Amino acid sequence: MSLDDLRKKIDDLDCRLVELLNERARVVVEIGKLKDKTARPVYAPDREKQVFERIARANKGPLPDKCLVAIWRELMSGSFVLERPLRIGYLGPQGSFSHTAAMLKFGQSVEYESLTDITSIFEEVSKGHCNLGLAPVENTMGGGVIETLDALIDSDVKICAEIQMAIHHNLLAKCPLEEIEKIYSKPEVFAQCRGWLSATFKDAQTIAVASTARAAQMAAEEPKAAAIGSKIAAELYGLTVVCENIEDIANNITRFLIIGREDAKTTGDDKTTILFSTAHKAGALSDVLDVFKQHGINLTNIESRPSRKREWEYYFFMDFFGHRTDKHVQAALENARKHCLQLSILGSFPRATELL
Repeated sequence: MSLDDLRKKIDDLDCRLVELLNERARVVVEIGKLKDKTARPVYAPDREKQVFERIARANKGPLPDKCLVAIWRELMSGSFVLERPLRIGYLGPQGSFSHTAAMLKFGQSVEYESLTDITSIFEEVSKGHCNLGLAPVENTMGGGVIETLDALIDSDVKICAEIQMAIHHNLLAKCPLEEIEKIYSKPEVFAQCRGWLSATFKDAQTIAVASTARAAQMAAEEPKAAAIGSKIAAELYGLTVVCENIEDIANNITRFLIIGREDAKTTGDDKTTILFSTAHKAGALSDVLDVFKQHGINLTNIESRPSRKREWEYYFFMDFFGHRTDKHVQAALENARKHCLQLSILGSFPRATELL
């Protein structure tokens, strides 16, 4: 076949794809009507996971699974709008890594609300002003995010999903590398790029600001200034990516929680997060951990925060494999409560298996 023949075949296939996608969209509209009648949430993390797994199983190539998942993710973003407008709160401003993570997760079609702090994300979801919120909870280099942990203690929201995103730092500017005299970014970002900065710049001044997005805003307004931030920030504020991936350690990953009014149904590959406190006595925490060991439950993370009600008492956050409805998990939680002053289930959700 000639090039023109092959292109004609592509055009015909594209038309068929458009017809099928719109046929799918009409089914989505009907699903939205049913959800309205039963007040079910638009976003169902367990269903999302099933769709992606089914697409991967059906894929016989040559397109890689990652490509098809990206297409379906955007398709699902448009489907949310057809069912009911979906509003996502994130830690702003626009161009932040949280903004990037939200867009990679939920696509271009939903509404996004930039919020000034993590507490506001939880409040907006709790009040129903946002359907969902996205908050960073831990980083492979920096550890747990204190603001998110504290918000989980005080809020009534549920964790319904998690995502993991590789954090890549980029030098953004409107001028060439050799003309840069000052660089804006967060203190943590400077620490993560210290080796590259010392090897590349001798005289450039580093100036700490509240966020990488704010750094990009300032760099866009000043001559001979640069910022370290995301590629999305470069696009939003009219900057050029002068150097890519300047972080000193490549495996810099941040885990984000998706919070809503309900957690997710079981998928068979889930995690659960609990919050508990123990009496101030020797071996109290060990007693709780032993319960999960005895039930064969694999713990994936544990963090602590001091209680603001009593001195020398702590809240513990714990993630483990399994869903709260699993029988062995229910048995473990029942036994663990005997050793706790209080124990709350913050949510069960599908385990994140891909890196955005």
